[in-house]
Amino acid sequence: MRTLLIVLALLLPPALSERQRVEGLDIYFIDVEGGQATLFVTPSGESMLIDTGYPGLENRDLNRVLDTIKQAGLIRLDYLLVTHYHNDHVGNAAAIAAKIPVGTFIDHGESVEASDDAKALYAGYLKGRATGQHMLAKPGDRVPLTGLDVTIVTAGGEHITRALPGAGQPNPSCANYRPQDPDPSENARSVGAVISFGRFRMVDLGDLTWNKEHELVCPNNLLGTVDLYLTTHHGLAQSGAPVIVHALQPRVAIMNNGPKKGGSPAAMLTVRRTAGLEGFWQLHRAVDAGAANMPESMIANLDESAAHYLKVSAQRDGSFTVTNSRTKQTTSYRASTR
Repeated sequence: MRTLLIVLALLLPPALSERQRVEGLDIYFIDVEGGQATLFVTPSGESMLIDTGYPGLENRDLNRVLDTIKQAGLIRLDYLLVTHYHNDHVGNAAAIAAKIPVGTFIDHGESVEASDDAKALYAGYLKGRATGQHMLAKPGDRVPLTGLDVTIVTAGGEHITRALPGAGQPNPSCANYRPQDPDPSENARSVGAVISFGRFRMVDLGDLTWNKEHELVCPNNLLGTVDLYLTTHHGLAQSGAPVIVHALQPRVAIMNNGPKKGGSPAAMLTVRRTAGLEGFWQLHRAVDAGAANMPESMIANLDESAAHYLKVSAQRDGSFTVTNSRTKQTTSYRASTR
């Protein structure tokens, strides 16, 4: 009998301790109060976390990220991508690696900021990075996640020079572009990626700033259009230039703002003026945005009393849903016909 049980155990599929397999791609936009932490889980159970939220604060963001990883059924992270070295993005990388295994860390290389705080932040990250493998991101590189095409389009202040498949069209908005002052900070060195799952496409450019966004879409749009746009830099005015937002033509946008960070009325207006926009979601109600905020049903957190996430579930045909964990309501978006 014991031998029979062992044979049956070997023949049956695994207990799926990492995750109950599903057909779609799940993306969790975690509330880290105006930082970033976005978890991707593929149908095969592989995973990638982009950024990690703020450190400290009695482990507020660390626990939120770990709770979401657990809820997704994961016991490890295959990849942890750090867009840049600011504390609201890289702050918990080492702490996460101390709690669960991380296979590969992805970043743009050394920090360009030299203050004592910046050096300490980077040194702390390097200690965490030493627990796994390291991938130095370069424009054009791909992150080898099974079933998911993750193409690096910006890193270390550089960007792709060849258009992605289906992209490369002239951008008429370039004629009206006005540059801002050059940004010497880590923001301008953000690792940005276009992420495709079948016909579903989304873009995450970290905190890439205005002038660097322009380089991606002028004179020609090197990125093409997307179904989902994670608003760059939390909806701050230093990013989200109309020249790129309107070129991307997102069908749905998600703004990872906090109550008092990001969510500027100007950035919101740029998104809302995008041709073909079907939905615009916020992680937080922006206190200073007033009537520019979206309706409450499309906001995950109305205050700071709880931490609700937005979850996107995408199918290979390009259709997807957005679920507001506060309201438990799900909105469906059909596959694009463009």
